[in-house]
Amino acid sequence: MPNNPARILVVDDEAGIRRSLSGVLLDDGYEVALAEDGDKALAAVRERAPDAVLLDIAMPGRDGIAVLEELRRTHPALAVVMMSGHGTIETAVRATQLGAFDFIEKPLSLDKLLLTLRHALDKSRLERENRELRAKSLRANEILGTSAPIVKLKEQIALAAPTNGWVLISGENGTGKEMVAKQLHLQSKRAAGPFVEVNCAAIPEELIESELFGHEKGAFTGAIAQKRGKFELAHGGTIFLDEIGDMSLRTQAKILRILQEHKFERVGGSDTIEVDVRVIAATNKSLEREIQDGKFREDLYYRLNVIPFQVPPLRERREDIALLARAFATEFCAESGVPEKVFAPRALALLAAHAWPGNVRELRNVIERLVLMTPGARIRPEDLPDEVRGGVRTSDITGASLEDARREFERRFLTARLQEHGGSITRTAEAIGMARESLSRKLRALKIQAPRGG
Repeated sequence: MPNNPARILVVDDEAGIRRSLSGVLLDDGYEVALAEDGDKALAAVRERAPDAVLLDIAMPGRDGIAVLEELRRTHPALAVVMMSGHGTIETAVRATQLGAFDFIEKPLSLDKLLLTLRHALDKSRLERENRELRAKSLRANEILGTSAPIVKLKEQIALAAPTNGWVLISGENGTGKEMVAKQLHLQSKRAAGPFVEVNCAAIPEELIESELFGHEKGAFTGAIAQKRGKFELAHGGTIFLDEIGDMSLRTQAKILRILQEHKFERVGGSDTIEVDVRVIAATNKSLEREIQDGKFREDLYYRLNVIPFQVPPLRERREDIALLARAFATEFCAESGVPEKVFAPRALALLAAHAWPGNVRELRNVIERLVLMTPGARIRPEDLPDEVRGGVRTSDITGASLEDARREFERRFLTARLQEHGGSITRTAEAIGMARESLSRKLRALKIQAPRGG
């Protein structure tokens, strides 16, 4: 047995059975706790939760079924093996429905009891490891940010994830649509099942049907063996169809059939394969415009768009940029084995002011470059790429006063924010937290001309 033996709670109103089981379990290397009735059993669990419980059914006062019901409420992952000297099929079924691992009749076969107990502990251990892996995966794929758009997005994910509704995620390139899809899977009831990703834009048109649905041996030149497709591999879990707007109309028709009938045939095959998958699709295109242009099926769009998600671009969540930059820097420093790097406040301000056309993906790439290429422990404004500094090299402002540098930064920052909001002074003021009149004065002082109608 391991250095930390499993703790077993034996609950039985017969002292002889408690002594007998205690001796057997101690000899087998377990740690043992005893309780003579249901109330004392629950008190023992509250004081120190065991790894498994051997629970008699027929006891005075609170019987074993009542104790099991309470344990399922307070300790749902606890392994419980029921024991009974006069059990019935109905009682065994009831105990199993309540979550008991197994049901053993008295007089007890000690070999069977020990084997059952080992299986119960193994199952409990595997479930615990799965929960830990799931929690680790959730953290690894966490959507970072505290801005209002991200808080709203996380709330929507929490609501949609437990359902089986199909999801359509829209957003610009690099915004994190894949992260949203993974969170929807990891927080769903299908989390223990597979998560299969398909980049529809990266697969050649002549191969996409084979990739999605599989093929039989000899179906086409080069098909030297049978191959299972992505939908088949995703059975019991989630399939993520990224860039679905790049899929041909022919393939769209087959996808629609799967969504409607949950079955398909492999390329070159005639056997019908039934699957249970949740479909999450993503696109950086306007599918409504694609429908108007005859490039996307309207019926498929409405079939997929049961639960729509819109992932905000980074420029609409600028208050998250500092948090993301620090998180990425910590990650890349750990991966590269270099000391932790910190950002100068001015460097963070420049990062927040940049438009980030590549969104979070672009920011991540820039931070990785900074971690690898910045010699010191502090990332300074002059270490940033030219495009992040607004195209101004450090040498261009050498000799300028701090006030000149501040005015140049403000001018570039406000110009970029005005452009983002279509020249609207009102919307820009709301976005940066200034009064409209104050922003107007600042624009005049910096000689920034707002577009007409702004």
